[in-house]
Amino acid sequence: MSNKSDSWLTLIHAIANVEAEIARTLQDRHGLGLSDYRALEVLARSPKSELRMQELATHLQLNQSSVSRMVERLERGGYTIRDLCPDDKRGVYTVLTDKGRAHAEAARPDYEKALDGALEKHEGFATLTANFRRE
Repeated sequence: MSNKSDSWLTLIHAIANVEAEIARTLQDRHGLGLSDYRALEVLARSPKSELRMQELATHLQLNQSSVSRMVERLERGGYTIRDLCPDDKRGVYTVLTDKGRAHAEAARPDYEKALDGALEKHEGFATLTANFRRE
């Protein structure tokens, strides 16, 4: 394998470990999966705190059925609601609720702390990414 391929595999492994640590923190402290948290954050940053389901899927790099199941979970928790697009009755929006915004805001410090801690454990990100720029 090339040096770039070795670096890529090492980086993927490190990212997976970082994400697993963040996911454990979010689940343990806030009852949220990592994708759930990311969805709430993406919605909070979107105009009117809403996105079409397909747009949300694209932001999260998930398929449509995974996003539908996730949005259903978020709705059961009261974090989002679905709304029909007024211009296109086939279009469905996912809309962040006040409860969802508050839950994401409450989880954000733990997310950031877990991210910082995980990145410290997996030092070498800068070295790994520098390998890609050199080759």
